Amino acid sequence: MSQLLSKTVRIDKNGGPEELKLVELEVGEPGLGEIRIKHHAIGLNFIDVYQRSGVYALPMPLNLGMEGAGVVEAVGAGVTHLKVGDRAAYASNPSGSYSERRVMPVMNVCKLPDAISFETGAAMMLKGLTAQYLLRKTLPQGGLQAGDFVLFHAAAGGVGLIACQWAKELGLQLIGTAGSDAKCQLAKEHGAAFTINYNTEDFAARVKEITTAANAAKGMKPGVKVVYDSVGKDTWDKSLDCLQPFGLMASFGNASGVVPPFAPGILGAKGSIYVTRQTLFSHIISREATQAMADELFAVVESGAVKIRIDQRYPLADVQQAHRDLEARKTTGCTILTV
Repeated sequence: MSQLLSKTVRIDKNGGPEELKLVELEVGEPGLGEIRIKHHAIGLNFIDVYQRSGVYALPMPLNLGMEGAGVVEAVGAGVTHLKVGDRAAYASNPSGSYSERRVMPVMNVCKLPDAISFETGAAMMLKGLTAQYLLRKTLPQGGLQAGDFVLFHAAAGGVGLIACQWAKELGLQLIGTAGSDAKCQLAKEHGAAFTINYNTEDFAARVKEITTAANAAKGMKPGVKVVYDSVGKDTWDKSLDCLQPFGLMASFGNASGVVPPFAPGILGAKGSIYVTRQTLFSHIISREATQAMADELFAVVESGAVKIRIDQRYPLADVQQAHRDLEARKTTGCTILTV
């Protein structure tokens, strides 16, 4: 019987995009609680950069990629919600989606609705589920109500454009930041109520200006109830100053670098504010939790309230260039690798 091979991107050590190598690996049969999936499209995410560079340290050699969509080729024992031939999509550990096909645990793999294409499925799972847990589960004291202000950094990125649309659907006033006027315009077109170019404006001062009158009418101080921040080091200090008393600083990434240690006492001085560091994989810890979140994501996409914008497509063989462009912040919306 001939071996089943898969072109797969792996690294042997941490480093720059040049460490990404396309190799052929044997792919076997799925075991208990596993499937084998043949990818049609693969999602590209900043977490892939963290894993490649060593910000998130993992054992080597490492197959990269957390997100993909394709067709189920084989099903292992104990798998009941998927069968051979099903269209499927996932955001999942362990990594390994940068491949033609792979064997993987089934816990975070969801059946992809017929109305959603493979490319959209691959582009939206990690970023869409991230937007879901942020806007629906990572909430300030008292929750969020229609009309409330939230600040969302990197609003023209993959997660950001989904969040802009979803926040508008929820009736929230999302203030989105981005690094250029063009990116700010893109966020505005996708539902951001206000946008700030943080390279040309003091975003903390601008947030205060935007929120003062509306908050005063409600008897509240200027600022937002929650900041959603995937940028990290460059936006951290001023983000804390954007919060109302008892507001929530929700960190979920560090694209500009890791946030340095800080004294907890500053949280009291800035209004008894809260800080949380979120990751998707804390939320998708069971089959049921993953499916419930995915069902909500599928529903807003199928309704048209959230459209998944894919602005970049690269062949799997061009993965090094894809990483360079992502790190240089040359990308907008979602990026996929094609196989």
